[in-house]
Amino acid sequence: MVRGHIVVAVIVLIVSSCLAQQEPTSTTSCYLDDGRQVYIRYNPATTKTLKVSNGKPLLPGGAAMTLFTEAPLTFAGAAIPLGAYTVYPIPEKGKWTLAINKNVTPGAAYDEKQDLARSTVETDEVPEQQALEVAFAHTDSRCTLRIVLGKTATFSEFIAH
Repeated sequence: MVRGHIVVAVIVLIVSSCLAQQEPTSTTSCYLDDGRQVYIRYNPATTKTLKVSNGKPLLPGGAAMTLFTEAPLTFAGAAIPLGAYTVYPIPEKGKWTLAINKNVTPGAAYDEKQDLARSTVETDEVPEQQALEVAFAHTDSRCTLRIVLGKTATFSEFIAH
């Protein structure tokens, strides 16, 4: 009986340790009028903790953002079926690009050949913000993704079908 309690205690300690080491995640959602949902999961980050390099994908907390969609979408003219995808915002001098990638393997390096959709996105200068902000705005069948970091805001439109 004591042996069983010790085994259970060891398992609880191992699971607790693993959970404590995981980055906390945040989620932003777009709820469509018919009840379907589009959402992005990402690790919180700040301008101090997030390395921003021109032409390199942003990886908040060292991981890509993940898009989950319960509705077929269109982004930049490309069809995005139901499912999960990685999202890579890519800052460059004077413009930002958003890539929707098929490879959702945790820890996988970004591979442009796996992009399902890729487009330069609208940007605007905003008052400086230290924390990464990822949010959706919803109008009709459109979910507009807004990503704000530092003095830059980006806007990317997804259309649900």
